[in-house]
Amino acid sequence: MATEEERFLTDYVPREYPSVALAVDLVVFAVTAGTLHAVFVRRGAHPFKGSLALPGGFVLPEEDALTAAWRELEEEAGLDLGAHRAHVEQLATYTSPQRDPRMRVASVAHLALLATDGRALPDLATGSDAAAAEWLPVYDVLANADLAFDHRDILGAGLDRLAGKIEYTLTASRLLPEEFTLNQLRRVYQAVWNTARLDAGNFTRKMTGALQDTGRKVTRGKGAPAAVFTVRDEYLSPPLIRPAG
Repeated sequence: MATEEERFLTDYVPREYPSVALAVDLVVFAVTAGTLHAVFVRRGAHPFKGSLALPGGFVLPEEDALTAAWRELEEEAGLDLGAHRAHVEQLATYTSPQRDPRMRVASVAHLALLATDGRALPDLATGSDAAAAEWLPVYDVLANADLAFDHRDILGAGLDRLAGKIEYTLTASRLLPEEFTLNQLRRVYQAVWNTARLDAGNFTRKMTGALQDTGRKVTRGKGAPAAVFTVRDEYLSPPLIRPAG
């Protein structure tokens, strides 16, 4: 004999309620040549056809949001996060009724940090409904480009999250290989904060307590060999405050 709850579920009619589609969007950051970049796609279909956008798309019925985010990034930009040293975290959920002109769409935005050696970015490949996929400097896009949907807000939120977290954690190291030099780490900070005003001596004093010296050194260019570090403590105490302006 069916229980009261089973009878309720049998008679329940979901279509009697307004439908809301679920989507994902991704802010994918990496640093090269001292500049913070993010992955962008050029939309190949309406709405906002031809506009610059963050990679993303709809969550399929059998997926959770994180699975959809990984799939959409690979489909639209040819970037497989599983093939890279990458950190992914949920950023925020965007639910404005007007954010998508097609219908009511809620989007779960994710922040992804890709490690590079600072000299090259992972290759991208256009796919699915994107007309192009490319790495672009974040601050140039925020200053000069129009983005589809509410993607400017999402990009700005991703940048704010990263810029704030690196004040008191070693999150910046996630944009580097597991082993790195202090100069590489300082260049990541300068790229994220869009500043050249980080004193090398003060930066070293702030960082060394949270880092583990591997005992190895590397030589790049004509300078003296540089010590190689890994992260020992995720948190900085006291924090490193970003320069004003």
